[in-house]
Amino acid sequence: MHFKLIIALVEDDKTNAVLNAARDSGATGATVINQARGEGLERSPTFLGLELESQRDVLMFLVEEHLSRKILETIAETGRFDDRPGAGIAFQIDVDDAIGVAHQIRKLSDTVEVEL
Repeated sequence: MHFKLIIALVEDDKTNAVLNAARDSGATGATVINQARGEGLERSPTFLGLELESQRDVLMFLVEEHLSRKILETIAETGRFDDRPGAGIAFQIDVDDAIGVAHQIRKLSDTVEVEL
């Protein structure tokens, strides 16, 4: 079984909705890193020299490769990434090897067979 790592940078008020939607689409879990900060194409507005920006969370999903595109699209839709600049981004990268995922493989085997 091959895996992909989906990394999503989402507004903190959308984290739970994205996590739930990803799980409904086939993700078996996630790692959340709170209070990330980033800058996109446009700089964040300021007020009296203080930056006015919402906090971001970094969500990492190790998912089976056949389910990855569906999960990625669900994350983007739930996070409303295409609605406005700075709403968030998500991308996936190939995983060459992973340890500690035997329980996921057992759970995903039947799901992947149905998808194929």
